[in-house]
Amino acid sequence: MENNNAGGGVDNTFRRKFDPEEYLERARDREKQEAEGRGKSKSKGPPVQRKPLKHRDYEVDLDSRLGKTQVVTPIAPLSQQAGYYCSVCECVVKDSANYLDHINGKKHQRALGMSMRVERASLQQVQERFEKLKKRREPGSFTEQDLDERILKQQEEEEERKRQRRERKKEKKKEKAAEEEEPDIDPDIAAMMGFGGFGSSKK
Repeated sequence: MENNNAGGGVDNTFRRKFDPEEYLERARDREKQEAEGRGKSKSKGPPVQRKPLKHRDYEVDLDSRLGKTQVVTPIAPLSQQAGYYCSVCECVVKDSANYLDHINGKKHQRALGMSMRVERASLQQVQERFEKLKKRREPGSFTEQDLDERILKQQEEEEERKRQRRERKKEKKKEKAAEEEEPDIDPDIAAMMGFGGFGSSKK
């Protein structure tokens, strides 16, 4: 077998030659562009002011389609696919827990134009809230006396149930005892057959 490279060494002229100065120049250009990009983003102006978080004024519908069957095709629009559709973010979430996480999350709130910060309440707002909650509680106000009465009533009901259970057990025992007693046999027939009776004889 002949050696083609005999005497000449290895031919590596096809390899690419790297010029360190060229790459250093490219790195400097890239750094300049990044610095200009950072400067532009800072000079755009103040960040977007979003409204603070507020309470939902609607009920989240999680169980309207509960127990219903639906045919789902891969070419159906997003709103008709399996899962919960968010019209604000135009996405489908597969289950109710993840849907609640989504509508309470940062992405959804930003799409609604709200930040994740909560507005600081004033003293007057807190007092008004307390008054509102007190008024709501007054019609069916619940005291410790009501709690004691409910506990006593529950204990009485439990005692009554136990008493009824004991009575039923006694009745069952009586029925079993009546079944186990000797059947009434005429003494003449028993004498004809040759035995005095069934069971133990009392003397």
